[in-house]
Amino acid sequence: MWYRLLKYVVVGPLLWVLGRPKVEGLHHVPRTGPMIIAATHLAAIDSLYLCLVLPRRITFIAKSEYYTGTGLRGRFDRWVLRATGQVAVDRSGGAASAPALEAAARILDDGGVWGIYPEGTRSPDGRVYRGRTGVIRVAMRTGAPVIPVVLSGTDRVNPPGRRGWRFARVRIGFGEPRYFRPADRDGVRGATDALMSELVQRSGRRYVDHYAKRFDAASEG
Repeated sequence: MWYRLLKYVVVGPLLWVLGRPKVEGLHHVPRTGPMIIAATHLAAIDSLYLCLVLPRRITFIAKSEYYTGTGLRGRFDRWVLRATGQVAVDRSGGAASAPALEAAARILDDGGVWGIYPEGTRSPDGRVYRGRTGVIRVAMRTGAPVIPVVLSGTDRVNPPGRRGWRFARVRIGFGEPRYFRPADRDGVRGATDALMSELVQRSGRRYVDHYAKRFDAASEG
């Protein structure tokens, strides 16, 4: 109930007015069954726009620190995350990422839609950074298709480090589903690089062959 209320009444109409989103390739999104939305990441508002344009409910693995904010903003963030059914886990990397991947697998095993940003954080400068392998490992484990998605313009609606939202045109492009068979560690890395290469080509942005620096959730405006 809360998810639909936020999407269609509270936040959704405002997002449509601000971004006037142009959506391409939505026919590539399966109507039923598990799937993984693997998207580029420019702004904190990206998740809201994906929820807005996807006809199916999407679940993200939220960083646990988003649940620890203080003041009115902190309470609002927690309410939105809980109301939309987002899953909070430690995403600090390495062995600590295991709970996130387990949570993602459960979402897919239940036939749901898992949203992930393979870069692991927002791009600091608009370029596409090296992808983390979690998305491919989960895809190989569950058999769920991966839908590559490119967003643009969201960083103008919601400029990183600045307060408030602005008017700017948002574009969201969905690619064809990709399937990945189980493979060894080298295969996982290669498949991840291939996914990032597709996101680079579809976005027209430059690629950076190292991981993007993580943003501090407490500093996001």
